[in-house]
Amino acid sequence: MNNVLCPYLDMFVIDFVDDILLYSKNKEEHVEHLETVSRLLREHQLHAKLSNYSFFQTEVHYLAHVVYKEGITMDPEKIKFIMEWPSIRNVDGVSLKD
Repeated sequence: MNNVLCPYLDMFVIDFVDDILLYSKNKEEHVEHLETVSRLLREHQLHAKLSNYSFFQTEVHYLAHVVYKEGITMDPEKIKFIMEWPSIRNVDGVSLKD
């Protein structure tokens, strides 16, 4: 995917494994970005399952972060989970795995 999307990476598209994220300033620009990425996928004979996609989102939870118009923050649910993690009180609470 990096090779296919290379001309547009970090301009308006991010890809990670099998996820493609597009970011745009407005709906018109977003439509242009969608058309560009769709064209690239077709040219490389790659197919996307539309039921796995959501369009025109104003907030996206991705890789333990929340991406939105104002910027990026850590996902509050992930922070809560870490803060509530029980403390280990003694050596019996530690498990060593091979």
